[in-house]
Amino acid sequence: MQALPHWRLSGYYFFYFAFIGAFSPYFGLYLQSLSFSAWDIGLLMSQMQLMRLFGPNLWGWLVDHFGHRLAVIRLAGAVGLAGFLAFFWLDRLPGMLVAMAVLALFWSAALPLVETLTFDHLREERGRYGNIRLWGSVGFIIAVMGTGALLDWVAPVGVLWVCAFILLGILVFALVLPEAPLHSATGEETPIRDILRQPRVLALMGACFAMSAAHGGFYVFYSIHLSGHGYAKTAVGLLWSLGVLAEIGVFLLMARIARRYSLRDILLLSFAAAVLRFLLMGWAVESVAAMIFVQLLHGLTFGAYHAAAIAAVNQWFPGKAQGRGQALYSSLSFGAGGLIGALVSGWAWDDWGAGWTFSLGSVFALAGLLLVWRWVTADTVFQAAKTPDPVQ
Repeated sequence: MQALPHWRLSGYYFFYFAFIGAFSPYFGLYLQSLSFSAWDIGLLMSQMQLMRLFGPNLWGWLVDHFGHRLAVIRLAGAVGLAGFLAFFWLDRLPGMLVAMAVLALFWSAALPLVETLTFDHLREERGRYGNIRLWGSVGFIIAVMGTGALLDWVAPVGVLWVCAFILLGILVFALVLPEAPLHSATGEETPIRDILRQPRVLALMGACFAMSAAHGGFYVFYSIHLSGHGYAKTAVGLLWSLGVLAEIGVFLLMARIARRYSLRDILLLSFAAAVLRFLLMGWAVESVAAMIFVQLLHGLTFGAYHAAAIAAVNQWFPGKAQGRGQALYSSLSFGAGGLIGALVSGWAWDDWGAGWTFSLGSVFALAGLLLVWRWVTADTVFQAAKTPDPVQ
């Protein structure tokens, strides 16, 4: 039996989520330094969500039909790095849009395939997944804090060097990952149309879309928002790290929380917290205490929400339909919802200002709250699905 490549898998997760920690909070600041408008910044950053709409499904289909999973993971690492290096020479919107689309298309391909590779290596030892995946969260925290501290001393272009180094790390670990035997899903085939006709399923998918749209302005403009109100880059990194620590804490407590509250209760609390969170984010930025509270609420608006949502999908899409259900959830929420949220916030930022832009996030969250309240029933039992994927 092949030994588990623990540190090679852990290293890949470390660098993959370190890229998110360096790119998501700070690349918008670099674009701002090039005098891009808020709409241009939102359009560029939205490419990451746009490619998540169909990128993982496209690469998954190719692997399912032609195999060569590890080759695709390595190709994604190489082309993703090459696409990003173009930013060192580009400073105009058309060229940067192409480079961002290439980066996003290939970068989004890798994680779902690495997840299946990891579980194929683990086989009957799936409880060890958390020990491997934890290094992704460690990588995110180190990158977000380290990049923030660095940008207090160097020009915003420094984020390009940090991200390029991290993408090189992704490629190196992709090259040393070993293949594992594929394990096909089991279970009865359930017609996907029958599942999607259920009001609770439609309501949940709509609510998930709304929650990701609510976070659109946060992922694109939160660092710009803080920097514009005098927060040092180090403080920006600390606040982002606090949000990740909050979500990890919630994940660790989910089993205990689930014994006391229904899945519906957890979702309602998460959406209510999002309504409050984005109002405070927009209108209370001058208060450091409020911003700390805002980031602690990330444990609910992403951690508890995400754990409950994938648990519901795991129950309502049985057997072989689970994979399609999880793909639909990811595409509608992180893909379509994140895309719309990023574009709407980019459109509103210059004309309406930060307060009203983040308030739109609260409106999206309120819409999701109403969908859950009306159509998700209290009799759904929380059953943990595959370990949630922190740091989005």
